[in-house]
Amino acid sequence: MAGGRSDVVAKSVAPEANINAENNRLVIAVLCAALYPNIVQVMTPESKFSQTKAGSMPLASKVEQIRLKTQQDGYVSIHPSSVNFQVGHFESPYLIYHEKIKTSKVYIRDCSMVSVYPLLLFGGYCLNLDLVQGTFIMSIDDGWIKFQVNDHKVGEMIKELRSELDLLMTDKIEDPSLDLMTCPRGSRIIAAIVQLITTQ
Repeated sequence: MAGGRSDVVAKSVAPEANINAENNRLVIAVLCAALYPNIVQVMTPESKFSQTKAGSMPLASKVEQIRLKTQQDGYVSIHPSSVNFQVGHFESPYLIYHEKIKTSKVYIRDCSMVSVYPLLLFGGYCLNLDLVQGTFIMSIDDGWIKFQVNDHKVGEMIKELRSELDLLMTDKIEDPSLDLMTCPRGSRIIAAIVQLITTQ
């Protein structure tokens, strides 16, 4: 509540529509679905280590050492007004962003780190699984976004889940009255996706 007033939108929406409102990983996954192809690749320098009594410890990258790249514009920077401007480490090699502007250089604003599964499940139009020099690689669309998969079965299961989600969305488009949460197939697919993204 802001200024003593209640959230009118929350009151007008059924409680089951907000069941995952506190699940930040799922919220970012939904943003990934909405904002794709607004993706930035995070390229960090090779790790450097410091010798301590306990052994070698990795040194954190400095903010200016991190390079960001979009497929369309090449290198970009996080806008100085962004909360991520001074971040020196991202756990995932990809960010999603809402806005891109060009002043003295190209900047992105309103960005969040996005992990593997939201990109594979909600990004692009084509999900590929290929064997490259003995390693399984999952890629989206033309291969700009790609991930190594340790087990071929995991890659196949992700492809199958993505295919089932696409079919479910087609069913919903063809029959807008279809309640995805009460139909058995829809609820199973959604529950699997929520579980996968939440526990990643």
